[in-house]
Amino acid sequence: MSSIISPSSVYRSLLRQYSKASIKPRTERSIHLNKALRNLVETLPPASSPSFEKKANELLNLEVFMRTQRSYSELVERYNPTHGMSTQDRTKATARRVGLDMPKWQMDE
Repeated sequence: MSSIISPSSVYRSLLRQYSKASIKPRTERSIHLNKALRNLVETLPPASSPSFEKKANELLNLEVFMRTQRSYSELVERYNPTHGMSTQDRTKATARRVGLDMPKWQMDE
């Protein structure tokens, strides 16, 4: 299996998931995180060593975690309609869902 996993493919898959998960444009992303990912891959032992496959699989697990975390966030946004709302808006939405109408909130002027 170690012949299938190459350091460059591990690095590319990590970088791909990082790019998809990032909310900032490419020019504003942290250079330090890119360097850290590259450093992780560069510190992999040679492919002929017995610990290579274990370390490469750990990095691939990181890639799987990043992918599933992104999927989880998408599902929370899709199936939780009050996600990202303020407390006031969430209260109104909850009251509307059970058939109540909230009174108007007093604004301090």
